[in-house]
Amino acid sequence: MRLRVVAALESGQVRTYRRAAEVFGVSERSVGSWWRAYRDGGRDALAVRRTRRPGPHELIRDEERGTLFQAMADYSPEELLIGGPLWTRAAVRELVRMVTGVVMTERGVGKWLRRHGFAPQRPARRAYQQQEKKVRAWLEEEYPTIAARAKTEKAMVAWADQCGLRSDTAPPGRSWAPKGRTPVVRVNGKRLRVNVMSAIASRGALWFTVFTGRFTEKVFTGFLDRLARQAGRKVHVIADRHPVHRSKAVRTWLEENADRVELHLMPGYSPELNPDELLNADIKRHVHASRARSVDDLAHETRRFLRRRQRQPHIVRGYFHTRHVRYTIM
Repeated sequence: MRLRVVAALESGQVRTYRRAAEVFGVSERSVGSWWRAYRDGGRDALAVRRTRRPGPHELIRDEERGTLFQAMADYSPEELLIGGPLWTRAAVRELVRMVTGVVMTERGVGKWLRRHGFAPQRPARRAYQQQEKKVRAWLEEEYPTIAARAKTEKAMVAWADQCGLRSDTAPPGRSWAPKGRTPVVRVNGKRLRVNVMSAIASRGALWFTVFTGRFTEKVFTGFLDRLARQAGRKVHVIADRHPVHRSKAVRTWLEENADRVELHLMPGYSPELNPDELLNADIKRHVHASRARSVDDLAHETRRFLRRRQRQPHIVRGYFHTRHVRYTIM
């Protein structure tokens, strides 16, 4: 609580002791004491001074442990002025020291966290620009409405996206080698690129086109036309807010083909909501663009991989069962 109050005052989120006391539910006198202590002695002046140990095994009391875990869930070390964006062992060690007065080694912090169900994990990325209100509205209102309409119309819901493969990116994965001897993989020194436009449905269907030019309105509408013909019924296409998807030419085409295709745009900066992003990751993991000898070679390898996935609908269905896109199965 002390760290949060000081961080709010220092960042200018609150400008007076009275306002800070109202926001955080503490006394105005405490706010003043904490701010003066921080100004005179830094973060160390806010640390709890422990006079006794609660027991021989667990130095941190149950209520303190709950406070620590809640702080880790609600805030980043950056927001509490004790580190960067990630909860590393060093950051947790500092938080424990500041809140409880217990000094632990980084190794001890790791053991303590594992004992209480924590594990080091690769964090998911979220754009600063993402608006939580719009994402919530999409999950709770907009997408359920689209799914219900598609069911009533006996139409199909397809999730679409585009991605690019470049030969100047590093090969995916790692290679075992003796320590101190970095492995070498021979790659093409030229910059080659192909683009993929794809769409998938929860029952395992996959449609795609591979092209070497720019992604334009003509490419997108041509893909939508082929998608509708191959699906054999109306398709509700869900895609991101790419400028091409919102262009006048695409809107005109959609008006002319309203009985075949309907386009729905997801909230901005929310690629994690689209299961087709998992197909993009699958492509980049298995098509080694850096080893292609020509654009034609890269396009051929990309098409071959996507045709293989078309014959493996169980893998495509598996994309939809990933935790953060499971909401798409209704």
